[in-house]
Amino acid sequence: METLEIQVNERIKQRKRDAKRLLRGGKIPAILYGPKTTPVALELNKKDFTNRVAGLEGSHLVRLKSLATTLADRVALVKEMQYHPISGDVIHADLYEVDLTAKITVNVPLHFVGKAVGVVRGGILQPIVREIEVECLPLDIPQFFDVDVSALDIGDAIHVEDLAMPEGVAAIYETNFAMVTVVTPSVEETPTTTAVPAEGVVEPAATEAPKESES
Repeated sequence: METLEIQVNERIKQRKRDAKRLLRGGKIPAILYGPKTTPVALELNKKDFTNRVAGLEGSHLVRLKSLATTLADRVALVKEMQYHPISGDVIHADLYEVDLTAKITVNVPLHFVGKAVGVVRGGILQPIVREIEVECLPLDIPQFFDVDVSALDIGDAIHVEDLAMPEGVAAIYETNFAMVTVVTPSVEETPTTTAVPAEGVVEPAATEAPKESES
């Protein structure tokens, strides 16, 4: 996996209004943390981070560039980003410092490629999960997995055990769950209608035919 370099500065004040001030000034508040890392408040260049990192799919490593020697060249995983509910802009980032020699657990997106034979026959491709959890070294994190669905017929499925893993990467799961399947299209039944008398109208009672008088 490619490691992207981003410029960071340590952030001293951490009041809520300070975060808003940073955003107005073209900065993004962030936090660097990890199992062996004392949390450090950071500020990132909004334009640089948004253009180079925020729009990318999957998990990504970043190498910190800073004038502060305590931050320079530390490597972190972009663990989480918070977005503005209206503009969609990144308003906060969580950076998880990693040891490049120790395995970590991350989620990797799935790309379903090809046209299933079951779809050609009228079925519907139904993705069940959009990503899977894997364990690997930070530099071995796959950007995504291609899942070829071409051979799937109606009722068939591809399970996690069917997915080929690169060397050094292991999928994490307890059961061999299905990732994608082809289902039969649902057919809506034509509703049956029963005639209902109009309100206030009384249906006449059935009458028997008159009997012939006995002579």
